[in-house]
This record gives sequence, C-alpha cells and structure tokens, in this order.
Amino acid sequence: MASISSLGIGSGLDLNGLLNQLNEAERSKLEPIKQQIETQQVKISAYGELKGALSSFQTATDTLNDASLYQSLSTSVSGNAVQAAAGPEASPGQYAIDVEQLATAGSLATQRVDSLDTVLNDADASLDLTFVDDSLDHGVAIAADSTLEDVRDAINTDPDAAVTASIVNDGEGYRLAVMSQETGEQAAIVGANFAALATQATLADEAVLQEGQDARFEVNGIAISSADNQVDDAIEGVALNLQGTGSTTLTVEQDNEAVQQAVVDFVETYNELKGTAGKLTAYNGEDGQAGELIGDSAVRGIESRLRSDLASGVAEGDEYAMLADLGITLRVDGTLELDEATLETALAEDLGEVGTFFAGEAAEDGMAGRLDTTLEQLLDTNGALEGAIGGAENRIDSLQDRYIRTEQSIDTTIARYQTQFGQLDGLLAQMNQTSAYLTQQLGMLDAQMGGE
Repeated sequence: MASISSLGIGSGLDLNGLLNQLNEAERSKLEPIKQQIETQQVKISAYGELKGALSSFQTATDTLNDASLYQSLSTSVSGNAVQAAAGPEASPGQYAIDVEQLATAGSLATQRVDSLDTVLNDADASLDLTFVDDSLDHGVAIAADSTLEDVRDAINTDPDAAVTASIVNDGEGYRLAVMSQETGEQAAIVGANFAALATQATLADEAVLQEGQDARFEVNGIAISSADNQVDDAIEGVALNLQGTGSTTLTVEQDNEAVQQAVVDFVETYNELKGTAGKLTAYNGEDGQAGELIGDSAVRGIESRLRSDLASGVAEGDEYAMLADLGITLRVDGTLELDEATLETALAEDLGEVGTFFAGEAAEDGMAGRLDTTLEQLLDTNGALEGAIGGAENRIDSLQDRYIRTEQSIDTTIARYQTQFGQLDGLLAQMNQTSAYLTQQLGMLDAQMGGE
C-alpha cells in the first residue's frame, strides 16, 4: 500500500489532496452525532438547574410542614440587665425582672514578690486550697524550687483544682491570683496555705480579694438566687442571661415573624422555580433562540402537578382552606403573589389555624405536606426528573457508540481509498512509463525511416 505522503508521485496527480478531501467529507458524518451529544448534555445541565430550583422549593415546604414552627416563641426585653431566649416549653407572658446583684467568683492573691525568678520552696509541697463548699477542697502538688510561674502552671494543669491561677503585676511586685472556676457563694475559694508553702520567701496568706456571691433577682416580685448568671429554671422554658443590675421587662410571645418569613420564602422559591422552568422552555421569536427544554414533557408534568397542588384546597383547617385565604394567589403567568397584610392578619388572629393549613394534623395532611409529598416523588430516583436525566444519559451513551462505529467505518473507508489510490498511482506510473517507451521507440523508428 502506498503511503499517504507518497501518493501521486508515480502518476503526477494530486491523489494526496483528493484523499484528504474525501477524508474531510467522510468525517463530516460525525458532526451531526456530535451535535446530538452536545444537545443531550445541555439538556442534562438544564435538568440539573431545574432540580436545584425544585430542591430549594422543597426546603421551603419542609419548613412550613414543621409543626414546631407554629409553636415557636420569641422574646423581647427592655433594658440591659437581662438577655433571654425562649424554648419549646415556654409560655407566652410578660415578666418584670429586677436584678439586685450578679453572681461572681471568689478570688484571693498572695503577698507580692519582687521577681518572677524568686524561688519559693526548697522541697516538694502541697498548696492546700479551701472553699466554702468543703467538698471542693484540694491539695495541688508543688515541686521543689518552684517560682510563682511554676505554682501557677501546677494549679492550671491540675484538673481538680477548681480555680484558675494567674500572675498580676501591681506595679510594686508580682502576686499569684487564684479565682474560682465557678461563680456563686458555695464555689468561692476562701483560703490557701501560701505561707506554709513558701519556705524560701516571705509569702504570707492573703485575705480574700473578692468573695464569691450568688446572683439575686426577682421575677414578678418573687425573690430568686442562682450561683450562675445563666439561669434556666427561673421561668419555665426561658433561659435568662443576667447581664447587670437593674430592671427589665421580658415579653414572651408567639413568633409570627418566623412563620411570615417561612411563607415569604415559600412564595419566592416557587416563583424562582417557575422562572427557571419558563426560561428553560421559552422561545425567543426575535432571535430564534429556543430554551434547552422547550416542549419537554417532564417539565410540563412537573409544572402541572405543582399547579394542581397549589390550586387545591385542604380540609384540615376550619378557618383557612385555600392559599388565597392567607393572601397567596396565582397570577396569570403561573407565579404566586403574596398580600403580606392579609397574611399578617391571619397570623395575628390565629397562628394555630395557619399551622393547621400548612402542616395539618399529620405530616402529609396540610398544603405544605401535600406539596412535599409531590416534590419527593418528582425528585425521587424513580421520579420524572431523574427519568428524564437518565433518558438523556442513555441517549448520550447510544450516540457515543454510534460515533465510535461511524468513526471506525470512516477509517476503514479512507484506508480502502488509500489502497485504491495507491494501486491507481502505480498503474498510471506504469502506463506513463509504457507511453514514454513507445514514444521513444516511435521516435527512433521515425528517425531511421527518414535517414533512408
């Protein structure tokens, strides 16, 4: 077989160029297959975009389908003495809180020493810490030749010390200060045998710098004390964080804002879904551009099912049966419109009925529950959307197999052309040689005859 680079040498014809043209013509058969593969890949990407919008809408419906949303409470306080947070066991109400004193931790300090390098003891010793609650009393092992820094480190690395140690420079020298890890009277440290520990320096036992005290406050006139400024049991279901002394009014009420925001998210994510579907199925007559999923049956089916769920009423609530009762209406273009004033009125009048409408008595009974069931089916691995994605992927696999077969067929055809062109080149070369020989012979014959 003649090589492609040597074709035409024998015949003088541009067989190499002709073979290249035939190769390009044959390979053009691959272009439609490649375009079909790209079309299916674009469809898969579009399905993924639609799936993301569906998932966002499902998140919004899940929120509305949670019964605890309609039982959530919010807190508001006047003044800076208290911060508060309401839990699920709290009840709506108003509370007057008067903080007399905050809980503090007890502390004491040593007599000062001139240098941090001063050695305190010449033998191993025990620093005995005593507390109001004697069950906290503890001895910290102190190694020989320890400095203030060594004693500090020994205390802080002892898990049973119940205090935190630090070194303070008061301008004239260094003191070891220890503070109870817990606030309140019972956890307060009241003594330490510094004098007995310091055999190489003067370190007399010091008085308590700050006595530990319990927080004292009143709730609606009822006196309460707490060893901690974080109080979780004074008002059922409400966590109080005492910030300072003074008076505060605490109001615990239904958290209508959380529900309202959930409804706003519901409307917005549905409209975003509708916008995504519209973009993917639109046709622009001006520039002739069609959406990636124009005419797609899966998209039509998804839109139809969701529109049916939104337009249908629910039988759970006594007050609200349709979305329109809560100020949510379907526009002509299929998107939702929210009248926030109507929604606010419904939330203020009967939050429980709003919860019944969306969440129902069971998870699938309300509007959000029904939509959630539909969305789960649509997004399921056996659902319409995954089925459409799987169909596109199967078509890509089939087209890729077809591409490979076509490419192999083209290679075979070009190889056959190359062989035939090689044979033609050789035949023409022989013919040219024969023609040249005959021309030469005839010329010689003519010369002989002319000479006679």
